[in-house]
Amino acid sequence: MEESTVIQPLPQSVLFCCDHNAVRSPMAEGIMKQLYGTGCYIQSVGVKNDLEIDGFAISVCAELGVELSRHRSRSFDEMENWGDDLSSFDLVLALSPASQRRALDLTRFFHLEVEYWPILDPTGLGEGREDRLVSYRQSRDQIRERLIARWGPATV
Repeated sequence: MEESTVIQPLPQSVLFCCDHNAVRSPMAEGIMKQLYGTGCYIQSVGVKNDLEIDGFAISVCAELGVELSRHRSRSFDEMENWGDDLSSFDLVLALSPASQRRALDLTRFFHLEVEYWPILDPTGLGEGREDRLVSYRQSRDQIRERLIARWGPATV
């Protein structure tokens, strides 16, 4: 028997997080914005902010019409400086184990849903450019499929 997925209502705000805010979380932020537009406030952060947005992430998202080249990486610590308070988000979607631990640690004093999505980290996978792009596309597609399974087809 086929397992049916229940489409959930879009939360008011979602924060994606991963290790560096350079690959998975910016891809998730961009794809979710493309799918659901302004129906939800969407941001992303990393445990650390020590890398710029990844060129392969920019390329594979551009294939879907998602613009990432203007993304500026930021960490949990910098998030508040940019005017976002972690407690103001309805849902935190952690895309790496380290970011899940950090989000749980930061939210221990207030009730906030932190969910872990095990998304492939494509960095360092593949020999040449084409192999690497295949890995990045796998991560991108995993994110897109999880979003649509959770909140349904695009609303924009």
